[in-house]
Amino acid sequence: MAVLSKIRQRSLLLIFVIGFCLLAFVVGDLINSGGFKQTSKYVGSINGEDISFEDFRSKVDGVEKGGQGMSSSQAANQVWEQEVSIALLTEQFEKLGIRVGESQILDVLKQSQDIGQNPQFQNAAGQFDYQKFKEFFQSNPELAPQLQQRETQAALSAKYQIYSTMLKAGLGTTEAEGKLQYEMETDKVTFDYVAFPFSNIKDSDVTVSNDEIVAYMRKNEKKFKADESRELQFVIIEDKPSKEDEEEVKKNITALLSPRVVFNETTGKNDTVKGFRDITNNQEFVDANSDVKFDSTYVTKNNLPAQYAEQLYNLPTGEVYGPYIFNGYYAISKSLGKKAGSSAKASHILVSYAGSKIPNPAITRTKEEAKAKADDLLKQIQANPALLESLVATNSDDQGSVQNRGEYDNIVPGQMVKPFNDFIFNSPIGKIGLVETEFGYHIIKVIDKRDAIRLATIAQRIEASEATSDDIFKKATKIEMEAKDKDFAAVVKPLGLTVASANVKALDENFGSLTNQRQVVRWAYDKKTSESDVKRFNVPNGNLIVKLKKVNEEGLMPISDAKAIVEPILKNQKKTEKIKQIMKGATLEEAAKAANVSVVTATDLTLQSPNLLGFGSEPKVVGTAFATAPNKVSELIEGRAGVFKLKTKSVAKAPAIKNYDAYTARLKAMSGASMGRIIPALKDKAKIEDNRLDFGF
Repeated sequence: MAVLSKIRQRSLLLIFVIGFCLLAFVVGDLINSGGFKQTSKYVGSINGEDISFEDFRSKVDGVEKGGQGMSSSQAANQVWEQEVSIALLTEQFEKLGIRVGESQILDVLKQSQDIGQNPQFQNAAGQFDYQKFKEFFQSNPELAPQLQQRETQAALSAKYQIYSTMLKAGLGTTEAEGKLQYEMETDKVTFDYVAFPFSNIKDSDVTVSNDEIVAYMRKNEKKFKADESRELQFVIIEDKPSKEDEEEVKKNITALLSPRVVFNETTGKNDTVKGFRDITNNQEFVDANSDVKFDSTYVTKNNLPAQYAEQLYNLPTGEVYGPYIFNGYYAISKSLGKKAGSSAKASHILVSYAGSKIPNPAITRTKEEAKAKADDLLKQIQANPALLESLVATNSDDQGSVQNRGEYDNIVPGQMVKPFNDFIFNSPIGKIGLVETEFGYHIIKVIDKRDAIRLATIAQRIEASEATSDDIFKKATKIEMEAKDKDFAAVVKPLGLTVASANVKALDENFGSLTNQRQVVRWAYDKKTSESDVKRFNVPNGNLIVKLKKVNEEGLMPISDAKAIVEPILKNQKKTEKIKQIMKGATLEEAAKAANVSVVTATDLTLQSPNLLGFGSEPKVVGTAFATAPNKVSELIEGRAGVFKLKTKSVAKAPAIKNYDAYTARLKAMSGASMGRIIPALKDKAKIEDNRLDFGF
């Protein structure tokens, strides 16, 4: 009682203490989970223009539903690129004062097939009628949002047409540029030279340090700028069956061939069950024992598994072949007999007419005209069967077979419309004839017929047993635990596995040869994940174990990525210095003797095609030859494939021509490709903030 009395006296203090503890617990949880952190409601911004999460999510959902087989990440990336492009272009339109009116928007809408070619929006002359278009949406007010969306898209398209026209006008090619192009293609230079290939000095004789690579990258920072990334190491332990699992399946399927004793629960006695060789109800037996249900169709030899086609096709009726492995199954097959002419190959020309069942409104010929044309084609082909193939392209209205010379292969009974079917299966090989179907008139040639075999096949999947899967899981878990503090490659080496590496960015979903691995990238970018952390992921074919090797902050790209680009450049620079010490001499002959090489002549080279035999393109060398006075020896030149020294013998100037229109036009066509660089150029100058990762994309 004394204790209870004290508790009552101090109840206020007790409540305060409990409340404080609860508050501390909640606050701590909020801090740990980032609850008090300011989270943007915008998925990103482009030059200060925000993109709301709700609007972005809605667009991503729409793209994901409309895109066949498109993942969430792919849909998000597509919408993001669209949003960035629209925002950057809209900013340009505003700066340039580009405006469009109703007529320009209509011009764009009319180019859409679902609007401009829609009969309900056309007048009697088949022309787009704006009044009909307006009346349709006035009478269907629920479609107003869709119309507004289409008009907005059309306005952007119209503005872009004006914008691109302005840019193209600013990319005009002058006559002087055309003349220069002509001279680059036609001026020729002949010179003697001495060359010392870089390959004559071993790579091991020149070393390049990481510090030198970084210094080169800093000097050329723009080329080696990189986004934030994560360097991953990973390995897959496949959940595949062991040799013991494979042998067990083989044993089980082999046992089905012969009679066996089974316990009958109804009678309480053992019964002898016939084996696969002796049973007569093949479908019931297959369906009861196979992972693949019974297939009653006849199969031609060329459609059988290639490795076993000969044995299976020639199997006598009632005989069994196997066990054999095919596509991850152990199988046994019994022949149920062959059927003659069960598959055919034929070639045809279709001549359709207005009113026939052919989805081509452009066909206007009458039925009588179609018959007359078909009769004429039949006579030509019967007189010379070889003509059929050449007549298909210009005469057949069956676009589905035109690209295949009018041929259909592996035709089975009932596949084609009845008159077509009856002709090819009731006629001998080589027969040419004319039949009429609902599609029009067909000139048909029977090219081939094939016999087919019907098989009863029991196939059992070769899968990892529970014991094998447990063992694989234990190995994967062991690697996950040990790889954090040890060298990853050394941990997996005893298992005969090799560690792969990949560099991933925040919104990637694929890396290495792996696809749909967004879960891994999210983990790598999670703030709770640190360098050297390891995590195991379940993938369709087993266990994926990933180690976060390094976090690369935004700035210069990782040395490991840049090394393949920079190291050869720096090595060649060092080789150049060594070659300069070797290739000394005022004349070509002296330099050649010092370098133990020969003097070679290059004849009639141009700036447009500066290729040296054995060295490839060397524009710097050929350019120096043009710039060097005849009979004068150049200094040493660092080329792409080696160090050169040359003496110009002659320069043949191109003869003057009246105009350079052809060359100017060619340059102008090439400049058109620069339109594809508009968005990348605008992106490079823009301030883009991408918060998609914070929203789980």
